[in-house]
Amino acid sequence: MPPSNPAALPRALALAYALLVAYACLHPLTGWRDSGLPPFDWLWAPWPKYFILEDFLFNILGYLPLGFLAAAALPAGWGFGRRLLLATLLGGLLSLGLESAQNFLPSRVASNLDLGGNAAGALLGALLGARWGTALFGPQGRLQRWRAQYVIAGRSGEAGLVLLALWLLGQLTATDLLFSTGDIRSLLGIPAPLPFRAERFIAFDTAVTASALLAVGLFTRCMTRGLNPLPVLIVLGLGVLAKTIATWTFFEPGAPLAWLTPGAERGLMIGAAVLLPCLLLPRLVQHALAGASLLLATALVNLVPENPYLIYDRQLTGFSNFLNFHGLTQLVDSLWPYVALAYLSALGLWRGEHLAAGARRR
Repeated sequence: MPPSNPAALPRALALAYALLVAYACLHPLTGWRDSGLPPFDWLWAPWPKYFILEDFLFNILGYLPLGFLAAAALPAGWGFGRRLLLATLLGGLLSLGLESAQNFLPSRVASNLDLGGNAAGALLGALLGARWGTALFGPQGRLQRWRAQYVIAGRSGEAGLVLLALWLLGQLTATDLLFSTGDIRSLLGIPAPLPFRAERFIAFDTAVTASALLAVGLFTRCMTRGLNPLPVLIVLGLGVLAKTIATWTFFEPGAPLAWLTPGAERGLMIGAAVLLPCLLLPRLVQHALAGASLLLATALVNLVPENPYLIYDRQLTGFSNFLNFHGLTQLVDSLWPYVALAYLSALGLWRGEHLAAGARRR
């Protein structure tokens, strides 16, 4: 496996984040048409009649990580000012292109205010990235030292980290069961095959949570080094935190733990009890169990009955960026296990070939 390039991880994360931003800005990607207006007329529009502070702040925060990653991915030898300028320019150009493309979507409105917020977010992120990006992502940076200690080397390690970041993003989908991914049924508008009954739903909830916890825990183990369970616990803990934040955002703020249903509680206990001894198994066995549990969790997610009691308590129709972000997380959440299975297969094949080659040499 090739050695790790310090700049590869921030570049991969920046590219993945830019693609996610593009999807969120152009969601739902249907109904393209020419409005007949000049393509850049929106740049000179006056201050909007209705100003939503939450949307403006969301535009700033949405581009802040992009500016940080872009500045961190640029060569450290370029100097602070050059990296700051180029990272901000890249973020601004991306926003300009996406806002211009929104002119051709009937459900979207191009806005110079959004462009300004995006550029400000890219600038703030670039300031942080140009200042601390090297300390974090550089050859002797904290993240690189952590990566060298805990994560497998080469592009396989970078790909695994990106996939875990996408899994955490998918956990921000508030309407999903805890740790569940791969819901193609809802994505395609297919009705639930089984009617709702409380006992049946709790049983599915338990099975989905337990199998998904086992799958993600073993997935993390497969791309990390050594026997230290800390990386696995950190990823699972971040997943719980993401689900809590999503519940707090999309439901009543007074009930951030509404995701902790009886089925989720049982599933967490069962999944943890099965995961702990599995962390001591050989890596190739862990690969097989990770893939099998991921397939099981994905199948169960597409069979679980619809929950008629899942109702939004907050009116989000006025917060367009929240809804677009929700659509983004749903897409990532639906497609993640299929990409993860391909990754596990490639990683398991690589390790199997190296074990076989070592046995032949002996």
